[in-house]
Amino acid sequence: MRSRSIVLPMHLIAGCLFTLTTFSQTRDKVKFGKISPEDFAPTTFEKDTSAHAVILADIGTSDFQVERDHFELMFKRLKRVKVVDKSGYDVANVEIPLYVSGQDEEKLNNLKAVAYNLEGGKVVETKLESKGVFTDKYDKNHIVKKFTIPAVKEGTIIEYTYSVISPFYFNLQPWNFQDEHPCLLSEYSVTIPEIYDFVFLKQDINSLLAVKTTTNRQTYNMTFESNGPTSASEHGSFSANTVTNVWTAKDIPALREESFTTSLRNHITRIEFQLSAIKYPGAPVKPVMGNWEKFGEDMNKHESFGADLSKNNGYLGDVVDQLTAGLKDDTAKARRIYNYVRTNFTCTDHYGLYLSKTLKSVFTSHSGNETDINLLLIAMLRRANLNADPLVLSTRNHGFTHELYPLASRFNYTMAALTVDSLTFFMDASRPYLGFGRVDMSCYNGHARLLGSTGVFPVYFNPDELLESKITYVMLMGGEGGSLKGSMQQNPTYFESCAIRSSIKDKGKDAYFKGKEKDFVTETTISGVELENLDDNEDVLKMKFDFEMKADDAGMLYINPLFTEATRKNPFRSQERKYPVEMPCVMDETFTLNMTVPEGYVIEELPKSAVVKFNENEGIFQYLIQQSENTIQFRSRVKLNRAVFAPDEYNSLREFFDMIVKKQSEQIVLKKKS
Repeated sequence: MRSRSIVLPMHLIAGCLFTLTTFSQTRDKVKFGKISPEDFAPTTFEKDTSAHAVILADIGTSDFQVERDHFELMFKRLKRVKVVDKSGYDVANVEIPLYVSGQDEEKLNNLKAVAYNLEGGKVVETKLESKGVFTDKYDKNHIVKKFTIPAVKEGTIIEYTYSVISPFYFNLQPWNFQDEHPCLLSEYSVTIPEIYDFVFLKQDINSLLAVKTTTNRQTYNMTFESNGPTSASEHGSFSANTVTNVWTAKDIPALREESFTTSLRNHITRIEFQLSAIKYPGAPVKPVMGNWEKFGEDMNKHESFGADLSKNNGYLGDVVDQLTAGLKDDTAKARRIYNYVRTNFTCTDHYGLYLSKTLKSVFTSHSGNETDINLLLIAMLRRANLNADPLVLSTRNHGFTHELYPLASRFNYTMAALTVDSLTFFMDASRPYLGFGRVDMSCYNGHARLLGSTGVFPVYFNPDELLESKITYVMLMGGEGGSLKGSMQQNPTYFESCAIRSSIKDKGKDAYFKGKEKDFVTETTISGVELENLDDNEDVLKMKFDFEMKADDAGMLYINPLFTEATRKNPFRSQERKYPVEMPCVMDETFTLNMTVPEGYVIEELPKSAVVKFNENEGIFQYLIQQSENTIQFRSRVKLNRAVFAPDEYNSLREFFDMIVKKQSEQIVLKKKS
């Protein structure tokens, strides 16, 4: 699971702001190529060992300029970074994405990049040569310019500057004020003429941003051919009000991996823009960003999404007729079709909103991305006269969608939605382990949209509503030669069941359980394995096996009463967290042990019982153990009623798991009678 963390505690930052190097306080003092020996002095952030590089300044501007008869966007950037140690060398690897559409493309200009090193008290510079810049094609709409700044070592200051000219007036560049390295100054200035109406999507959960807004009036001179390209050019001009916003953040802590975080995109300090409308002088307002109904209509007509669904798709007829033959119940028909697609089609990529090929090609090749496979599933369901529609969402690692704004870029995943009478089933045939009506854990990311034929409706996959429960029962007694023999019965969680099925399929049952023997602390042998629901993807797996543990040479038995199920590490390591904890589901895990003390042994040490509540009634940890003559009964339960926790609950959650780890590491100690 992906995870993120704040590297530098905020109280440390607040206590040492006054010691930062002076040039970081204002953009006016940051000029490309103006590096002095004083700039190499340590910054406050370098006192924190996790800062492998420090961004000294990151400054950008975007404004609109006239190119003959149309507007273009001019984006400029200057970035200066100090390398602290070898782990920070990656800052010298730079990628600049550019957008391409048909014959039009964004162009990279005025690229300069330099590495500065302090040698003998003097600043020595090494410039990037033009032949060191490479171009990669990412997809049909994106290329990437790549380069690596040379002569980088510990203590090097690198800086680079460039501009991007874009004919796409809608593509106003977003700006991240945070990344994995701490930053002294990040500033972004955007000037927009009143012709364009943009929605500002600002994200600043830690209140790091300051903004200054000014208005002005600017005259734009344009040249155009009134009667076609062969006619004489005419010139004209008009004036328009402009608004300039300058967002500034200083002394910004790094944002890095921490456990139980969906995506940093949800929490990073950031500003992005969406063109809402165009208002040319003397002309009516032209809306650009539509509503959800228009979004659904466009997606269902899109050649790379829903256009094929409106066709007859006769090539599906024979297969669908065979699958539904003899079935009258619509749910049974859907289940049969779903199982066919899930079993017979291979998913090549679980990250794509659009088709990678036509549905007929998907059907013929028996492979495709998750949108290919699930839109084919919808086509087959519709061929069977069932009410099926696409549902689009954003997976957890892609970030949240916007409920207010229909932004296609916020979605990256497609599933099928089937309505039978008053029930709706969500299906994802791209994942072979998922049962009918099941949604993968990665899709529990809040707001999604059902693109129905009668409207576009919000759907919510909230992790607080996904309960994953696990039950384990162990019986333990004495064996031959002082060993311990036991049996374990376990009902794993649903998604753990999926993972086990997958492992058994890949490795084989014997190899899987041979590997499970290593999870026990002492030398253990597993035998008598019984599996129930192994081939039933719609239910949890049920496991049962016997095991035998050997005593040590000193005649002592050290037994963790939870065996392989103990929580060994606290997933929350950071002292402080400034964004939510986002678990993928609600957890409820119960472990029960009934143990008979082996003949010839006495109890040397027994853990004490403990009960810890989280936020009174929002979670509980039970660790209950008691002895009655030669038997020991033990029960542990970890239960949380929510999956998402606010930053101000972090310390309590961390302490809660501290107690779990501490108690679940304790052991029952048995000693051989003398």
